[in-house]
Amino acid sequence: QVQLVEPGGGLVQAGGSLRLSCAASGRTFSSSAVGWFRQAPGKERKFVAAIDWSGSTSLYDDSVKGRFTISRDNAKSMVYLQMNDLKPEDTAVYYCAVGLLRTTTAAYDYWGQGTQVTVSS
Repeated sequence: QVQLVEPGGGLVQAGGSLRLSCAASGRTFSSSAVGWFRQAPGKERKFVAAIDWSGSTSLYDDSVKGRFTISRDNAKSMVYLQMNDLKPEDTAVYYCAVGLLRTTTAAYDYWGQGTQVTVSS
């Protein structure tokens, strides 16, 4: 079992930055990939970024490449998503999840409760 909590999130102006955190508990966290997904109102949940258990391999959706960076600190059981040059279309509820290093929601077994990110224009 893994439990995930996502503190952070908030309101930021376009062009600004925000860092999301994902705090994990559970023995399998350090050996599992972690992904970030987001869901805008009325839309399906979509892949944003993922990182493997060691932190050596990461995946990004094209819409965030060059702007977002995913990282992890296994000693602290934390995963981070640094978001720079934010755009209004980045507005969504962001979720972290633990599972396999994939871009689909089905590959992840455990999910956080989500945190709201709102980017104003």
